[in-house]
Amino acid sequence: MRKMILFIAVSAMFLTACSTQGDSAETDDRTQIAVTTTFLYDMVSVLEEDVDHFNVELIIPAGEDPHVYQPKASDLRKINESDFILYQGLNFEGRMIDLLETGIPVADDLDTSSLETMEEEGGSEVDPHFWFNIDLYKESMTNVLDILVEKNPGGEESYQDNLNAYFEELDDLHDYVENRIEEVPRESRILITPHDAFGYLATSYDIDVHAPQGFSTDSEVSNNQIQYTAELIAERDINAIFLESTTNPDRMTRLQEIVASEGVEVEVISGENQTLLSDSLAPRGESGDTYVGMYKHNIDLIVENLK
Repeated sequence: MRKMILFIAVSAMFLTACSTQGDSAETDDRTQIAVTTTFLYDMVSVLEEDVDHFNVELIIPAGEDPHVYQPKASDLRKINESDFILYQGLNFEGRMIDLLETGIPVADDLDTSSLETMEEEGGSEVDPHFWFNIDLYKESMTNVLDILVEKNPGGEESYQDNLNAYFEELDDLHDYVENRIEEVPRESRILITPHDAFGYLATSYDIDVHAPQGFSTDSEVSNNQIQYTAELIAERDINAIFLESTTNPDRMTRLQEIVASEGVEVEVISGENQTLLSDSLAPRGESGDTYVGMYKHNIDLIVENLK
């Protein structure tokens, strides 16, 4: 049984003057926030609409892999100059954890019946990809709202109005995903991806998900895992496997070659706007640059290639 505890942690940090800034730097009097991931950036942006109390700095750029991201000097500046930072925890920002663990966890009370763990390298590990469970994403949004209200009490009414309107969007998103998945026959709902980021999607919408790598892209991929996945593709006559925007495409090419050696053809879905978004939203202006857009992008890509 999968269970997990989700932490969205906030670390209060004093604003530090940067004596090395150029004289031409503009002063922003708004409260400064640093957020680690595109998901958190999107959450704050949704709640802050028409409020604009915070200046939000994103640490891990869109398209980068948070599992293996190494902070740069510019990231340390963002953190040091922020009044507080938001990060996801769950070891999602794996190589930044020493930098972030000084924070205080503030969202450790989510619905445990919906939370998941997985077996990873001989032990049980939390699956950090909670955003593919829309109900968990709603809980996370509520937790972020509580943080923003604490920092800006005068914005509470606007934050709550924005959250209520957004929850209606998320309900519509759930209906959209459910209806699209129904277009794929149950026996064809087999999603092959490089790393195991879609466990919550599988649980929520009755899809089988298989990946040669664990849910961290920092883990090793064994030949046995590759071979097992290749055999599954051949046995189940799966006609499409998917790349992710933040993972190494060579793994899927290797799978394709192994399957071909067994006399079976499988297509690797790739190309512009043809990769799944798992650990990051898309860059601004591209398909999937918001949470709702990301989810629809993924579902449309999956359905069109599996039905």
